[in-house]
Order: sequence, then structure tokens, then C-alpha cells
Amino acid sequence: MTKDPAPALRQKVPVLSDVAKAAGVSVPTVSRVLTSSKFVAPELRDRVMKAVAELGYRPNGAARATRSGKRSMVAVLTGGTSNYGYARTIEGIEKAARESGMSVIIAVVESDDDDAVNSAIDLVLSQPVAGVIILEFDRPGLAAVKAFPDSIPLVVAGGGTRRTGKAPGALLDERGAGKDVTNHLLSLGHKTVHHVSVPTMGKHSGRTDGWRAALTAAGAVIPPVLHATWEPASGYRVGQELAARDDVTAVFCGNDDIAIGVVRALLDSGKRVPEDVSVVGFDDQPHVALWRPALTTVRQDFQDLGARAFALLASTVETGTIPASSTVKPELVLRESTAAVG
Repeated sequence: MTKDPAPALRQKVPVLSDVAKAAGVSVPTVSRVLTSSKFVAPELRDRVMKAVAELGYRPNGAARATRSGKRSMVAVLTGGTSNYGYARTIEGIEKAARESGMSVIIAVVESDDDDAVNSAIDLVLSQPVAGVIILEFDRPGLAAVKAFPDSIPLVVAGGGTRRTGKAPGALLDERGAGKDVTNHLLSLGHKTVHHVSVPTMGKHSGRTDGWRAALTAAGAVIPPVLHATWEPASGYRVGQELAARDDVTAVFCGNDDIAIGVVRALLDSGKRVPEDVSVVGFDDQPHVALWRPALTTVRQDFQDLGARAFALLASTVETGTIPASSTVKPELVLRESTAAVG
């Protein structure tokens, strides 16, 4: 049995003053060499570039772009790109940026580990970006927001009704939408609503908060929250548990994929949807309107979220002032999977 070698201590990232010290020149001289803004004697230039190579120094392209006024690129930091909300938000950002004559680069934050977060931020700051949008949908996104420096314009896109940090946000009022779902089901005569939550990865769930607040206001029993993963199969497993109970007549699911799994499990167990159990999803993915029964859900306009995030960033870059956050409540879309208690 062998042991892995002890991890090496993380080295300090070299900065401009380190290059100047190694080259035996002043910081302004190093800056002139790297930006080619003024003539520098060949001998001094060679010393600076040798020090840059030896230290592994990487110029901060984002800061250079801000100082020089070259604002043709924005960056998106995200914990993922494949899930529906992530992909559509990035699409909205890219479309709005393209219409403004700007390009977009994407950096994935693999986890909320410090090294992963700093690596993604370092990659972004090495590019000549005018500003950055972080998708605050998960734990990696939250960590990136907290670690991001104040020197570059930053906007956050995510759920919630307000921002507590310095950066402005394009937001979706998930709490308000969660209340709307729950109140709709209660209005159909259901005594309570069971809730299947998707992973929050450390992020506060506005959907769950809205569900709980509506039940509390109505004086209804608040059942324990049931937890699913991102996989529709986990919705099926939870649906099997719900189908085995006689007290379940309404279910609010954290997203459409989980709702589809729950519906399938209920049907396979002999339950009718919506005659025996009403089911609601969240997101309004394109396929759910074609499902049988067509899914009642909450329509989150992620493309608009991305466009609003870009508009906030463009305003920050152009004016140098931080705009107010933008919040929109998602829309409840009524279809065939909910009905009044028989």
C-alpha cells in the first residue's frame, strides 16, 4: 500500500511588482512593456520579458480592457451549461451581447472549491473583458460571486427578489411563483400540497420558501419536504412513495423533469393525474406542453433573464455607476395536470 505524496503548497500568484523586482526595474516600466504604450529600451524590455517568463506572470487582460476602453467582450461564469435554465440564460446573454456588437466567453466553475473558483476567475481576468456575469444558480456560482474582485464590473443572474451584495442582479422571483403554485392548488380544494425539492447546492430555495409561506398563510398542514436529484428517475422514485399514500392529492415539484418522473410513477401505480393527484412543475421546458397530461408549470423566461443581466452589465460599463437590480416574477401556466378535488 502506497500513500499519495503530500500536496504541494500553493504558490503566490505573481503580480506586477514581483516582475519589476525580478527585472530590476520600476513598476511603470513593466506596465509600459506589457501594454506597449511607450518606447522602452530593448535591454530593459528583454529583462522584463525574461522575468515574466520565469515567474509565470499573466497580465490582467480585464483590467487592461477597462482602462483602455476596449469593451468588445463579456464573460459568463457558470456552474454548468447543460441544464435547461443555464443553457437558456447563456443563450439570452449571448444574443443580447451579439446585438450590441460584443462577444461572449464562458468559464465553467467546476465546484465551490477555492482552487476551482480561483482558476475560473483567473481565466476570465486573463482575457480583455469589459465585465462579467455570474449565474448564481448553485454553490459554485455563489462562491464565484463572493470571490470575485471589485475591480471589474460584475452582474449576477439568479433567483430571488433582491441582492444583498454589491453587484446588481437580474433576478427571478421564485418565492412569489412558489406561492402562486401553492395558492392555485389550495384554491382547487386540496387540503395541503406536498413538495418535491430539487437540489439547491447550498443556495436558498425561493420555490420552497414560497410553498411554505402559502401553506402557513392558509393555515394548512405543512408536509415534510421530499428531496430529488436533478435526474428525472429520482422524481419517479419519489412518485412511487407518494403513490403509496392515500393522503396525497397535490404535488408541487421543483422542476419539470422531476414532475414528469412523479407523474409517470403515479400513472404506473394506478393513480390518475389529475383526477386523483394534481401535479405542478417549474421552468416550462418545451416538451412538457406535449406530455400527457400536459403539465401545469411555472414559466421562467431564462432568455429574458440573460438579456436583462447583459443590459445591467452594459449600463454599468458605460456609465460607471451600479444600476438597480431587475426582478421579474415567473408566470404560472395552467394545463391539464391539475384539477379541482372531486
